[in-house]
Amino acid sequence: MKKLILASILTAASFSSAATIIEMQTSQGTIEINLFDQQTPKTVENFLSYVDDAAYNQTVIHRSINKFIIQGGGFTFSDKMDAITTKPAVVNEPVFSNVKGTIAMAKQGGNENSATSQWFFNMSDNSQNLDLQNGGFTVFGQITAQSQATLDKIAALVHCSEVPLVGITKEQCSDENLVISNENLVSIQNVVVLDDDPNSAQNLAPAENTLIDNVDVTPPSSDSSGSMAWLLTALLLVIPRLKRVK
Repeated sequence: MKKLILASILTAASFSSAATIIEMQTSQGTIEINLFDQQTPKTVENFLSYVDDAAYNQTVIHRSINKFIIQGGGFTFSDKMDAITTKPAVVNEPVFSNVKGTIAMAKQGGNENSATSQWFFNMSDNSQNLDLQNGGFTVFGQITAQSQATLDKIAALVHCSEVPLVGITKEQCSDENLVISNENLVSIQNVVVLDDDPNSAQNLAPAENTLIDNVDVTPPSSDSSGSMAWLLTALLLVIPRLKRVK
């Protein structure tokens, strides 16, 4: 598997990036991701440690906001959303920009070094907000062009609040007796390493985060679609009506 010690000592001298390539197999299709081993080594090491432990297998996409983000990596589903076991938080590495097609780490509001297992895909150019907010959100990889179709498919599903669901109508979302099974949720079935050579994608040229060090730039005010508090317990308030089929 990946030589994590080597990845940790590689420097970020250049913004042309190398990458380990992973494939995320979901119930809606596959997502191939190039990880930025050299410039965000601690974040990639942290992410791959969850992959190596199979911790992301059978987790679900628990948050999706139109033209903003799709988030996962935090929960499985039984009678309720069950948080996965997390490891110590990883230090923030806000090197790259939160542009469309990138994957970044989610974290708690007011603590820039609080990311653990959860990640999100940027569905639009969120750089003006997320490159600055809360110390900047660490982008640690980018998807292949072909993988965007899978994310778009997830985004197009019916959403009950912020949760994308399969086989559920919008009208059913307001039903207090709504009953779901795992088949109604978008699941991450497996995450595998396709190429563990950190030099396997040398033609990548991710956008640099140029805003984080600009003290004259003020992050835009958050609204209902752009708020990134990322409080990990908030999900339990979002979907109290989703009941598992017995």
